[in-house]
Amino acid sequence: MKRYILFLTWLFVYGALHAQNEDVTSIIRRVNIHWQKTHTADHNAFWDNAVYHTGNIQAWAVCGDTAFLNYSKHWAEHNHWMGATEQDKQKWKYRNYGESQQYVLFGDWQCCFQTYLALPNADTRRVFEVMDHETESPQHDYWWWADALYMAMPVLAQLYTLTADEKYLDKIYENISYTDSLMYDTEEGLYYRDAKYVYPKHKTQRGEKDFWARGNGWVLAGLAKTLQEMPKTYRHYEFFYDKFIRLAQGAKRLQDKEGYWSRSMADAEQAPGPETSGTALFCYGISWGVNNGLLNDEDYHDCIKRAWHYLSEVALQPDNTIGYVQPIGERAIPGQQLSAGSVTNFGTGTFLLAACEYHRYLMRDI
Repeated sequence: MKRYILFLTWLFVYGALHAQNEDVTSIIRRVNIHWQKTHTADHNAFWDNAVYHTGNIQAWAVCGDTAFLNYSKHWAEHNHWMGATEQDKQKWKYRNYGESQQYVLFGDWQCCFQTYLALPNADTRRVFEVMDHETESPQHDYWWWADALYMAMPVLAQLYTLTADEKYLDKIYENISYTDSLMYDTEEGLYYRDAKYVYPKHKTQRGEKDFWARGNGWVLAGLAKTLQEMPKTYRHYEFFYDKFIRLAQGAKRLQDKEGYWSRSMADAEQAPGPETSGTALFCYGISWGVNNGLLNDEDYHDCIKRAWHYLSEVALQPDNTIGYVQPIGERAIPGQQLSAGSVTNFGTGTFLLAACEYHRYLMRDI
């Protein structure tokens, strides 16, 4: 009788988890199908579009929908498998912000390479041309803003997986060490968006440290993607592991009770209310950490569940758009209002990343 009761209990739990997971995959499909029906793939390869495609590739991996795969393939072909297109290496730039085609070495033009490398039968010539040039250069100041750790760092990690050449991992370590020297807060384990926002030179209106949620979300997600490709035998593995753990701890500590992260993580009054892109990136990164054994589920279960509740019940709209996304920017802006209609390409991409990793989180128990 006891065995029968245990079996029935297991069956009930299995059925509940299976139904919950089916609901998550349904959300992924609905959100992505709506986006692709209402937005052409004929757009450029700059970061905001590229971030959407990092989510789309994960949606393809989870759902197996060839339409998702073909959408990103069409985008890659539309951009000739390139980011910025300047051919003369003497004109290649990366310092300061730049959207022109000469900013080949600027991380915001390299995020697209993540998707190109994930596509079957990819044309990788431009990826190697650009990233090998960067890897073999003596400069190490490429990543001077937090976002770059999502845009560019995982590309080098993917190239390591393709080639087994540790020069790519060494360049990651070299570059991120420079980033840390500019904007890493060793006390909190969190990042300022860039050197302009380091405390006490910059403060919130109430005098607090101003940690931008999306910026730290980029870093945590970028570290997750990098650790996914990095062998534990790599000599600097512990450096990246420790950084990931500390950032996850910092994020958990500053999560709002409603599940989201405020735009200024340590001072919600700087820009009150929910924000989706930072929340989705934290949900993705923390879920990945549990799924891959870096974080303890007992410690992070409630954090993940609250984040997903916000994403699926507040950010997700009845028309399958993803709202409350802060527009392109670099900080929490006092007085900036977000709404259900605050929808962006990258916000949709980060939501898909979170949903797909949450799907895998649920799958652990099935």
